Amino acid sequence: MQEAKIYFGSTPATKEEWREVRSPYNDKVVSRYPVCDAEDAKKALQIAKEAFGRNKHAPLAQRIAWLRDVAAKLKEHKEEFALSITKEVGKPITFSRVEVQRAIETIELSADYAASLVGETINTDATPSGRKTMSFYKRVPVGVVVAITPFNFPLNLSAHKLAPALVAGNSVVYKPTPEAPYTGYMLAKLFIESEHALPDMLSVVYGDAEVGSALVTSDIPRKISFTGSVPVGKIIMQNAGIKKVSLELGGNAATYIDKDANIGEAASRCAVGAFVNSGQVCISLQRIYVHEAIYEEFAQALAEDTKKLKVGDPYQPDTFMGPLINEDAAKRAERWVRSAIEAGARPILEGKREGRYFYPAILADVTEDMQIVCEEVFAPIVSLVKVASYEEAIAKMNDSPYGLQFSIFTRDIELIKRFVDDAEAGGVVVNDIPTLRFDIQPYGGVKLSGIGREGPKFALEEYTELKSVVIV
Repeated sequence: MQEAKIYFGSTPATKEEWREVRSPYNDKVVSRYPVCDAEDAKKALQIAKEAFGRNKHAPLAQRIAWLRDVAAKLKEHKEEFALSITKEVGKPITFSRVEVQRAIETIELSADYAASLVGETINTDATPSGRKTMSFYKRVPVGVVVAITPFNFPLNLSAHKLAPALVAGNSVVYKPTPEAPYTGYMLAKLFIESEHALPDMLSVVYGDAEVGSALVTSDIPRKISFTGSVPVGKIIMQNAGIKKVSLELGGNAATYIDKDANIGEAASRCAVGAFVNSGQVCISLQRIYVHEAIYEEFAQALAEDTKKLKVGDPYQPDTFMGPLINEDAAKRAERWVRSAIEAGARPILEGKREGRYFYPAILADVTEDMQIVCEEVFAPIVSLVKVASYEEAIAKMNDSPYGLQFSIFTRDIELIKRFVDDAEAGGVVVNDIPTLRFDIQPYGGVKLSGIGREGPKFALEEYTELKSVVIV
């Protein structure tokens, strides 16, 4: 039994009431966490406020050393963290190991970029109404940050919030996902127990709506960073008040396969993009628009590549797909596929549900009014839509309330240049899947996909304010 603990600042704590986490793979209890309430959230926020006041003048060198120490410790315990991810959320162990490596790199990048977070001088005598002064601006920490993370990448998406926020000089109250509390706790423990740690600058609380609401509505935090669903994101925006807010709210990722694309390469990559992590990725490939000249050939190639993906025991290194996070998610995927087929979609691979497992589904001849193509499915389901031209494809790709990442497969450089400008998305990928993300890049979306950007260099800007200085 892995037991997560609360951290009120650097002090561990527990509660009388605990909640168990069961493995999506075998339903065994794998961890548990103390049930927090609004008062716990308020206590953590007050500690964070006081800690920021005490530590805001700590040298950047110490904060950089802090992150480097955490990254080094994470390297030493890579397998322990990978196993925790697999136990709590059912992610295949191979991909859990990749996530740990990415988290290490995210923390290291945050340390690297922190030293280059600078301001610049301003020529205040550049206008007739101005005069010569010594003027510049600098970046300063916002203060207290609330970080709320999701289950699908419980370690790396936490690292993307904690590392840049802390190295920028903020204090943080961190609420890990209830589905993977121990993974979040272990990461926080590395930060808190580091020999370079600034005391009480990181707190950890657990819970759902009550705790989240107390964190978001409080006047103490100056920044909310949330990754999760659109409905919760809307609630945060309505209730946060005057604060900086970053929201990563998912998407409905799409790609266009042009008639001159390499069909074999495109199909192989699309199988990965649609079904990695059982489709539980914000940039999971959900919509594929295929030129009519190659539509059937591509559909069959995609089906053949998908059949090669192993679904099964997440602890086996050759397993590509494990279970969905819970049975409700699998049942929802089953309903959506059935509904689309009843509405006229043609199953290339129908998919099937076995408990929490849902096998890959490929649906052809999907129309724009079907729920399965309009909304984010967050499951191993991909829809194929036949189009007559690039113009038709991009119009349909953009006809979505989401805009996180899109991609295109083509050899036509003029089409590529048009696509980069035409795509209404926070990120575009050429000749690969929209599921491609490098942690060093800016990451975030437009429209309902959210506001703000992650990626260490860009998150550091999100976790700081500009302070303008004039010396006469």
